[in-house]
Amino acid sequence: MDHYRSKRERMVAEQIAARGIRDSRVLDAMRRVPREEFVRRLSRSSAYEDHPLAIASGQTISQPYIVALTVEAALVDERSHVLDVGTGSGYGAAVLAEIVADVVSIERHPELANGAREVLERLGYSTVSVVTGDGTLGWPDAAPYDAIVVAAAAARVPGPWLEQLKDGGRLVMPVGTPGFGQRLQRITLGPGRVPRADDLGGVTFVPLIGAYGIGSPLFEENDD
Repeated sequence: MDHYRSKRERMVAEQIAARGIRDSRVLDAMRRVPREEFVRRLSRSSAYEDHPLAIASGQTISQPYIVALTVEAALVDERSHVLDVGTGSGYGAAVLAEIVADVVSIERHPELANGAREVLERLGYSTVSVVTGDGTLGWPDAAPYDAIVVAAAAARVPGPWLEQLKDGGRLVMPVGTPGFGQRLQRITLGPGRVPRADDLGGVTFVPLIGAYGIGSPLFEENDD
């Protein structure tokens, strides 16, 4: 345990704080969550390295810096109710759970959802609810959300996500398509629920799959 704790401290210092992440809540969360528990056993020695790692179902766990950047950009606190789209192994949900009131995390792969649920329950993250479904539809049963964070890229923002955000809510997602450049965006619902996008830099994510996963213009909704 001490071995991994020292790796977490080094990760936060060298990969996250050194790149400009300043929110102490995010830095503390990254120090606390045992990332090695959310990767394959054969990958545990690489759990704190500065790159994504393969997990089950052909998916990846994002590099630590991108997780921290996404959570900081969501502007969440201890009162926040958050939707996490793309549970993966559950690591991002765990980081959020260290900060916010509760998290609904949705994953389309049953294998990943079941695995993440088991790890999160074993580690005591009782404020995370893992559900299986089409993440592009959000999870209306628990809406509205203070923030939605997304771990897959799309060329447009699915309409259901904007509908499920509270007034003033934040959506943090990678926008773009594979091979054509992706940008991490924070989309805030301003006065009149008009979305405003802030660019947070270039990223590379797997494509968003689902009913609202394909399209082009930002903020345009799919046809029925």
